Amino acid sequence: MTFEEIGVEEKYIRAIKKMGFEYPMPVQEKVIPHLIQKKKNDLIALAQTGTGKTAAFGLPLIQKTNPDVRYIQHLILSPTRELAIQIADDLTAYSRYDENIKITAVFGGASIERQIGLIKKGVHIVVATPGRLLDLIKRRVIKISKVKTVVLDEADEMLNMGFREDLEAILSETPATKQTLLFSATMPAGVRKIAGKFMTDPIEITIGKKNAGAENVNHVSYFVHARDRYLALKRIVDYYPEIYGIIFCRTRRETQEVADKLIKDGYNAEAIHGDLSQQQRAKVMNNFRIKHTKLLIATDVAARGLDIDNLTHIINYNLPDDLEVYTHRSGRTGRAGRKGTSIVIANLKEKHKLKLIEKQINKKFENKSVPAGKDICEKQLFHLIEKIEKVEVNNEEINDFLPEIVRRLDWLDREELIKKFVSVEFNRFLEYYKNTSDINIPIGSGRDRRSGSGKQRTGGFARFFINLGKTDNLKPVDIIGMINDYTNIRNIEIGEIDIKKNFSFFEVDELYKDDLLKGFKGKLFKKRKINLEVAEGKKRETRSYSMRNKKRTNFKRKSSKAKVKRKRK
Repeated sequence: MTFEEIGVEEKYIRAIKKMGFEYPMPVQEKVIPHLIQKKKNDLIALAQTGTGKTAAFGLPLIQKTNPDVRYIQHLILSPTRELAIQIADDLTAYSRYDENIKITAVFGGASIERQIGLIKKGVHIVVATPGRLLDLIKRRVIKISKVKTVVLDEADEMLNMGFREDLEAILSETPATKQTLLFSATMPAGVRKIAGKFMTDPIEITIGKKNAGAENVNHVSYFVHARDRYLALKRIVDYYPEIYGIIFCRTRRETQEVADKLIKDGYNAEAIHGDLSQQQRAKVMNNFRIKHTKLLIATDVAARGLDIDNLTHIINYNLPDDLEVYTHRSGRTGRAGRKGTSIVIANLKEKHKLKLIEKQINKKFENKSVPAGKDICEKQLFHLIEKIEKVEVNNEEINDFLPEIVRRLDWLDREELIKKFVSVEFNRFLEYYKNTSDINIPIGSGRDRRSGSGKQRTGGFARFFINLGKTDNLKPVDIIGMINDYTNIRNIEIGEIDIKKNFSFFEVDELYKDDLLKGFKGKLFKKRKINLEVAEGKKRETRSYSMRNKKRTNFKRKSSKAKVKRKRK
């Protein structure tokens, strides 16, 4: 089906083709004919973020606008200023060959005087955030008593942000004869209540399943302790060298803290949240759109106006309080036929939340281990090699310098030269991930999930002696890291860890006793040679059993002595 076939006029088709759109998307195929045919029915359209909703309502509104009439004919309500600006920009682009149509966005955080000036010049379509619109209505600058159409875009998000009273106040100012169009990714009870109160016999159009996640999105979970959340984030980001995505945090403060840490650690990252000025936000958004910034750390509210089709990853640094918001987040990747990944960094207390989300999106999370240092280094190394293979050489520019370059590097053989060039970029990863610990939380039943060996816990622990202790600044996390790195086996069952002053003891599933002895042989910890031995004594379960028997024996002895005393008396 083409745009011509669904009723879009030629001058608007020319504009959208210039923007790169050849064929209508599913939501556009269903919504545009309904609105262009000038049917008066109200409409509810349920579709994920990034499915083309703006064009679905924007093209018909422009086409139905009478440029000879100077009052506001169509009103579009948006939850955030970023989204309001985005919608207004899109509608302006659609109408580039119809210069008589005037479109204005009004929103908080910008000069109200300038917005008043634009409104007074005459405008046909207003895109507004609820708070600023109410302010302009109270100032008698904007009159919406004659509007023909009201669009509630991202209605569920407006309610999540607490705009219910504002929406009701605005809608009560509009005429009863207007047409109301409600667009939403999900349909919670609050949205259904608004629809019931302010819409008349609405037609409902659903693209995909209600509240379902996007089809092209893979959902992945990593389980770590809350204290290791940032370490997990870094490892995940490093494991995907071409990552281009949004990291969602719950609060403005956390958003800025995570961004500051990433920037300090050398990542192309920036934060976007409500404490930034409009100028700062615009700069951050622009940097992200042109990929100068690869990681955008954002709150849900601040990210609403960002509409980018080629994001590779969404990372949930924290799950949202309202789990339906996860659908919005994950729907920002996997667009325009591309594959995307939505990642959750969680702790065990949040395991039940993931189950609820799975029901909501009708998909399962793939639980993975946070990548180990060795795996990350390997991924980064071959990514670097691939970049070197693909780099274009400007022979004209480099030829003048080549003789001197060859002279200075001539003493190196081929293999040594390759190692040095690779190490220029790669050494920082090797240094950072040297002797790093495993931060995964085992959530399985005790089966080794990574080795694929099918080994089962025997029920017993082998006790080990290691010649390192508090004087070596040894911590439990170091022991866990060495066990995983030196054996190359993930999620070995680990028992008690007892760190003394100059040595330590720890317990490991006895099934892996030989793996540990072999793996630790010849290894160093902070330049000190490690000596690992199996400690004298029985495995913990047997020792515990013996202790219980000993207590029972002592109890019997005490009982016998008590009986003797009673007899003597």
